[in-house]
Amino acid sequence: MRSAMFLSGAVVALGLMAQSSAFAQDAAAGERLFNQCRACHQLGETARNGVGPQLNGLFAGRKAGTAAGYTYSEAYKSLDKAWSEDNFRVYIKDPRGVTPGTKMVYAGMKDDTQITNLIAFLKQWGADGKRTQ
Repeated sequence: MRSAMFLSGAVVALGLMAQSSAFAQDAAAGERLFNQCRACHQLGETARNGVGPQLNGLFAGRKAGTAAGYTYSEAYKSLDKAWSEDNFRVYIKDPRGVTPGTKMVYAGMKDDTQITNLIAFLKQWGADGKRTQ
């Protein structure tokens, strides 16, 4: 009886560990993934808008469509949301499907682990362009 309880407890513990590792964030892997974004977006104290807006402070309460000096599409000008991990996760999978009329031509990142890692990397940058982590 005691061994059966231990075994079921071990199975539950392993399941919880596997579940928590599925949500583990790897900012270094996210930095490598950001190379896909660099052609259009910048980060850091010297970041400028390019083809796309700079992404400093994206998850620090930044409202969509508000990077100073960037000319947004009409689709973005009408958005009324602040970026969060949840809405970014949905958006980055299919930018044109989520926001028809966006200027973003990226086809989307489909892998949830990659998205989690990209978010971990982006979260390191404050609105002032300084790396916070």
